[in-house]
Amino acid sequence: MIRIRKIVRAIHLESKKIQKDYGVSIPQLLCLQYLDSKNDKQANLKEIASFLHLNSSTVSGIIDRLQDRALAVRLPKQGDRRTTLIALTSKGEKVLKNTPALLQDRLNQHLLSAPESEILAQIFALDQIIAILGIENVEAAPMLAAQSDLGRDNE
Repeated sequence: MIRIRKIVRAIHLESKKIQKDYGVSIPQLLCLQYLDSKNDKQANLKEIASFLHLNSSTVSGIIDRLQDRALAVRLPKQGDRRTTLIALTSKGEKVLKNTPALLQDRLNQHLLSAPESEILAQIFALDQIIAILGIENVEAAPMLAAQSDLGRDNE
């Protein structure tokens, strides 16, 4: 349990530090990263929600807060004013350049280079813990983030 608490605590501390130092939550930062990964630095709400594995209303709140800080902006799609695109601003790009690699990015980099047997062993161990705790049916977005910006839908 100490090892699990250590991971949970590290995620919590990282979230607090990013929020304090850069003024964005982890989900907001992941949204900015997604926009930055797009060739034209923009995407629609549905694409972002799908990437973050969150519902549209939660993502809309995240976008609202990013827009309030001028890190992203909503733009009408040319040729189809019914569709709104969310675009990364230069201020949002600056925040991304200054933030450190997240724990989940570091984990992902390790897993990309790890042997498949190591990855399978880790998955097996985590699945055993989940089964022992009886939490197989608990929903979890596939990102490491504190609850502060995920809304009530994901608690």
